[in-house]
Amino acid sequence: MGKFILAGVAIVLVIYAIFDAAATPRSQVKLLPKPVWLLLIVIVPVLGALAWIFAGTKRLRPGPGRGPRPPRGPDDDPDYLRGI
Repeated sequence: MGKFILAGVAIVLVIYAIFDAAATPRSQVKLLPKPVWLLLIVIVPVLGALAWIFAGTKRLRPGPGRGPRPPRGPDDDPDYLRGI
């Protein structure tokens, strides 16, 4: 039973990495060209997928001060308050 779970996780990981690599814009790909990453994921499935996830993309992580903050409630939304 444990082998099936491990194999299932590996298959899901590889499928996720293939679709993520295919959908990622070229400007966010690091280290290798996009076709090489896809080939690496297909030829060396688990290691290639893990390498793609941890080293292949420039992930944009939200942090403090990045971009406008959405209103938290109606009383924080200036457009809503103007309409009252």
